[in-house]
Amino acid sequence: MNGFIQVHPEVQQALTDGKPVVALESTIIAHGMPYPHNVQTALKVEQVVREAGAIPATIAILGGKCCVGLTKEQIAHLGKAEGVWKVSLVDMPYVISQQIDGATTVAATMRIAAMAGIRVFVTGGVGGVHRGAETTMDISADLTEMGQTSVAVVSAGVKSILDIGLTLEYLDTKGIPVVTFGQNEFPSFYSRQSGFASPLRLDSAREIAGLLRTKWELGLDGAVLIANPIPEKFEVPAPEMEWYITQALHAAAQQHIKGKAVTPFLLKYIAEHSQGESLEANIALIRHNARLGAEIAVAYSQPGV
Repeated sequence: MNGFIQVHPEVQQALTDGKPVVALESTIIAHGMPYPHNVQTALKVEQVVREAGAIPATIAILGGKCCVGLTKEQIAHLGKAEGVWKVSLVDMPYVISQQIDGATTVAATMRIAAMAGIRVFVTGGVGGVHRGAETTMDISADLTEMGQTSVAVVSAGVKSILDIGLTLEYLDTKGIPVVTFGQNEFPSFYSRQSGFASPLRLDSAREIAGLLRTKWELGLDGAVLIANPIPEKFEVPAPEMEWYITQALHAAAQQHIKGKAVTPFLLKYIAEHSQGESLEANIALIRHNARLGAEIAVAYSQPGV
């Protein structure tokens, strides 16, 4: 496996020394935001992780290697290059064997992080059960990956374009603990509310680190989904966001957008039609998640504290 993984020396040294490391995904760079916001946000998120006491490890596939920890030049390349592949688990063998540049989704980033020995991963929002999945069977590989890969996933909840209720049911079926940080209601990415109660609530990074340690020491493989509500001043109220989502879904259906193209299309549509309001929220929540993720990684690296 080592032949397929290229770990940045700083990240490898931190892992060797038992220091806290936080994995970061790269689809937000190549597919989640327009340039230059994508590159600026990725670099700022890495800075936030450092300020909180951890080492950032942005993950992507470049030149046939699973790169764990990117240079500023590599991040800029992902942000500006055309045709960067959106890589989930199903795509990894093809993209690596063909030496195609790829930005990793939640599922692929989790798997690569686990291969490298990283326990905490920060993203914006996770995939889940799509609306209408009872007929399309469109369920993100993020969920199945969380059922088997022992990496904590810090997000602002599941993306609000999804069926949140069914996603929570699926997570429960797979035995994936869902913990909301600091509130009883599960958040919905752009909004602090979703209309659904969170299965669990914890109020400190140390408590969350304790839950992670206990789960994995019990031999219970799989992730913990940590939902971190977007800061109140940046949220888009749920009813307003639902209106944008409905319009975006209608546009996707009219244009016959399907498969892995759906989520980037919807996010772009919403950003354009909300006068940038959703983009501002997206940037705020990923930075907010990065700080909590780093605090959890620090606490997890200090089991005796």
